[in-house]
Amino acid sequence: MKPDLGLYDYLPWTERPAIRWPNNAKVAFWVAPNIEFYELDPPHNPSRTLWARPVPDVLAYSERDHGNRVGHWRLMEVMDKYGVRGSISLSVALLDHHPEIIEACKQRNWEFYSHGIYNTRFLYNASEAQERSILEDSIASVKKHTGQQIAGYLAPALTHTERTMDIMAELGLLYTCDLFIDDQPFPVNVKKGRLISIPYSLEMNDIIVYNTHNVAPRRYADMLKANFDRLREEGKRTGTVMCIPLHAYAVSQGHRLKAFDEALAYITGHDDVWVTTGREIAQYYYANYYDEFVEAIKRFKTKYPPRA
Repeated sequence: MKPDLGLYDYLPWTERPAIRWPNNAKVAFWVAPNIEFYELDPPHNPSRTLWARPVPDVLAYSERDHGNRVGHWRLMEVMDKYGVRGSISLSVALLDHHPEIIEACKQRNWEFYSHGIYNTRFLYNASEAQERSILEDSIASVKKHTGQQIAGYLAPALTHTERTMDIMAELGLLYTCDLFIDDQPFPVNVKKGRLISIPYSLEMNDIIVYNTHNVAPRRYADMLKANFDRLREEGKRTGTVMCIPLHAYAVSQGHRLKAFDEALAYITGHDDVWVTTGREIAQYYYANYYDEFVEAIKRFKTKYPPRA
């Protein structure tokens, strides 16, 4: 494998066209709840073991199930309060396992995009046919159950092959959440068609905040507000994107939910923020800025030719 897959080009902040969001908003803000299903004993992948302990790891499995039983209902109530529609990173098998959750999201006109079939089935060592079938299944299943044509993809457990982005573009998807490169949408290099990366911040992701960095809930609210303040300040010059990726089994625990509630109240309390979805950000960017960014990349490469 090449040391660099060449998935995207370098274009510094100072060389980019200025983005103007609808109604002159400074920040495009979207919330991405991960609605996932975890198998107790998933198929073996030679590159990675899912559960930390031998199967059945009832502790880890049941903790995640709390989100589907309790957490999502709490999460939807808070988001309803502030008029925020979710862009659901969906384990597509949940269409069959928990249709009641899907129906509740449909009633709220939330966006559905794919997070693979199960979050316990990694793409490491997947063949092209296997990876393609996951996306084709996602497209067909979401269309059948919700009427929506999926626009985005977050690979299951953030696992990929060197073909992932090319297959996405070939099948007509608009955006990937798997490149954590920027605070603006950005063109992705694919063999056919077009694809963009939309900011999906691991730094703001509740699992990273709580489980990796061991942050206290009150500090999570401060982090979300501070991140928004910075992006809003920079948005005076060029529009930025803020995403809050969530997992209901984490953010919706009784002692944590208030932090998310406070952050939503703060962010939606500003009149210069575009509260939107991943699909709407992608569509707006393609219609207004994709070609401009491609041309800016070409100019930068001419100005600063890459070294051999």
